[in-house]
Amino acid sequence: MDTTRLKPIYLFGIVLNIGALVYALSTDAWLYAGAFVLILVYLSFRLRMIAGN
Repeated sequence: MDTTRLKPIYLFGIVLNIGALVYALSTDAWLYAGAFVLILVYLSFRLRMIAGN
């Protein structure tokens, strides 16, 4: 898949994850929030790898 098509998909995933993280933190679900942080770090790392090419 072309990198120009992958960037919006990763950005959409990051935005959804931030929303889920905020919701998890507002309901004191710390375990879910930790999982969302890990996914957010992974998606950000993959986006930086794609953006670097």
